[in-house]
Amino acid sequence: MTSALMSQPQAGQRIWRRYSAGQRLLRFMLYLLVVAAVVQAVRSVEVIPEFLYDAPEQMADLLRRMWPIDWSFYAEGVHGPLIETLHIATLGTLLSVLLAVPVGLLAAHNLTPSRILNQLARLILVSSRSVNSLVWALLFIAIFGPGALAGTLAIAFRSIGFVGKLVGEALEQAHRGPIEALTATGASRAAVLWYGYWPQIRPAFWSIVLLRWDINVRESAVLGLVGAGGIGMALDTALNLFQWDRVALVLVSIFAIVVVAEILITQARKRIL
Repeated sequence: MTSALMSQPQAGQRIWRRYSAGQRLLRFMLYLLVVAAVVQAVRSVEVIPEFLYDAPEQMADLLRRMWPIDWSFYAEGVHGPLIETLHIATLGTLLSVLLAVPVGLLAAHNLTPSRILNQLARLILVSSRSVNSLVWALLFIAIFGPGALAGTLAIAFRSIGFVGKLVGEALEQAHRGPIEALTATGASRAAVLWYGYWPQIRPAFWSIVLLRWDINVRESAVLGLVGAGGIGMALDTALNLFQWDRVALVLVSIFAIVVVAEILITQARKRIL
């Protein structure tokens, strides 16, 4: 009886609802749009049932071919490309920082009041992020030829948008108090940047650089599939020759270097930040 009385509001009593009628309609339309997109995606993806049913058996056969792993091939064909992958990631990250910081300064509204320069800087950052690292690698391979140089430039140009955007946002979120104090003393623009902004964004800056290097180690591992140097070239060669025991070795090496990079990043963050 009590629940029935509660469910029937008295005349003039206001009923609280979490969403208004317009919001409920909007949520329903959003759900409907998501469902329609999923249905359309499933219809457009051509899945061959025979291959899908046969996948577990093929996977088991592939794993049998990969075992035992050819550990003896590491010194001959994996160690050098693996070190080259680290070099590509490191040099690409450093180059991206050198190129991204000026763009980030131009993208920050509080540092660059010119709307034209802001929009130009943001266009550069968006353009960098919108092109995948493999596409950048193919572009630089066409210019410089296959090798580590193309991979390094691909990593650098892919990272400009990431580093520049986050640096610009960190600059915009800096507290105005120290900036205004330095400006009131007649400090130069360089002094304001170094003594006003840099101490505030330093933790974020090093966090961005370390995170991007960690990402670049992963991305540079596959650039060799298109000829941009690194461990990916060893993987591509082993795949083309159906040397599955060596493919397993390369995959284990990539996994190991990613784990080591994660450990290094964690330790570096503890000591720097």
